[in-house]
Amino acid sequence: MPSSNPNTDQFVSHLTRNTIALILAGGRGSRLKNMTDWRAKPAVPFGGKFRIIDFPLSNCMNSGIRKIGVLTQYKSDSLIRHIQQGWGFLRGEFGEYVDLMPAQQRHSEDSWYRGTADAIFQNIDILRSRDPEHILVLAGDHIYKMDYGAMLADHVAKRADLTIGCIEVSLKEASAFGVMDVDDYRRVKAFVEKPEHPPVMPGRTDTALASMGIYIFNAKFLFEQLLKDADTKDSTHDFGHDIIPAVIDKYVVNAYPFLNLQSGAQSYWRDVGTIDAYWSANMELIGVRPDLNLYDKTWPIWTYQEQTPPAKFVFDEDERRGVAIDSMVSGGSVVSGATVRHSLLFSNVRVNSYSVIKDSIVLPDVNIGRHCRITKAIIEKGCDIPEGTIIGENHEEDAERYEISAGGVVLVTPEMLGARRHYVR
Repeated sequence: MPSSNPNTDQFVSHLTRNTIALILAGGRGSRLKNMTDWRAKPAVPFGGKFRIIDFPLSNCMNSGIRKIGVLTQYKSDSLIRHIQQGWGFLRGEFGEYVDLMPAQQRHSEDSWYRGTADAIFQNIDILRSRDPEHILVLAGDHIYKMDYGAMLADHVAKRADLTIGCIEVSLKEASAFGVMDVDDYRRVKAFVEKPEHPPVMPGRTDTALASMGIYIFNAKFLFEQLLKDADTKDSTHDFGHDIIPAVIDKYVVNAYPFLNLQSGAQSYWRDVGTIDAYWSANMELIGVRPDLNLYDKTWPIWTYQEQTPPAKFVFDEDERRGVAIDSMVSGGSVVSGATVRHSLLFSNVRVNSYSVIKDSIVLPDVNIGRHCRITKAIIEKGCDIPEGTIIGENHEEDAERYEISAGGVVLVTPEMLGARRHYVR
């Protein structure tokens, strides 16, 4: 943090009031396989009652940023409905909003967003009319809790044109990220997308600084760079590939490490972009003291959820007892004479008698018939699992019908069970 200590509440509140956050939420997320056949990745359910996009949106709210644009594109119906139902509480008369921003087809009538930078460029006239001092660019598909006010204060104190939020990763992991080469003062010297040989952090031999997909720009600076990029013939119109490498040598570009202020350790951040990563991040929540604390009243995660009755556990017989052990069970669910172990049940799930669910994630509105055994699986929304179904014990048999991840997680959707869906909310 800056030595002149401008990071008072009043200073930060001024910065956040004059900042527009733009959440890039148009991506499909194809590595999540069938989970994104009918919805954009940011709309995928997470943590028992949330959607992935609730995390960056809640971070904005808790940081005091109340001017937010959500840039949508791919199969956005469920995402749009969720935002309209759950995020319509801001007061327009106070200059607060969560606006949906589809592609403006600025280039031609059939032109959708061509890259992350182009997504913002297509809305440049709207942004200029709102006259922000800073623009905070966020990915809509990561799970974390972060105070953007502290990052804004650091950006201003360093007199940066661009600040990039970053996490520390091993060199083995770094090849999957945009990686920064920085000096001892966090000034970015180079930015490389998914490098084969990533640069290491100063003073380290096994750690690199990876981009979180979080950028703070001075607004006028961003507009200038977007206009230049739009006129560049061979550009892919992407921040990591084009915008950032083009400005590093001429302007002040700083890295902002996402660390725990008390311990100095790496703060929690997850890219849940694969079936295995999604399963693991949900499973972590079940732990006694998970790194992501959903019960923290000082930093709540906001969402929309339909009104449901409390979860219920019924029958208490030796062979037919409704129990959940080391699990999270959401409202509207009924565990009826079944056993749920180390699993996460979303809303309105019914597990019928004599069934056993282990190490699994069950999304909303699922019915699991009697005498089922389900292990290390993700059961998609709306599935009706027939009586006597066994999933996760024999992958050769599972592979004939279901999707199996590299880590052995079995993904089951209604279509795989023979049901027909036009879309999923």
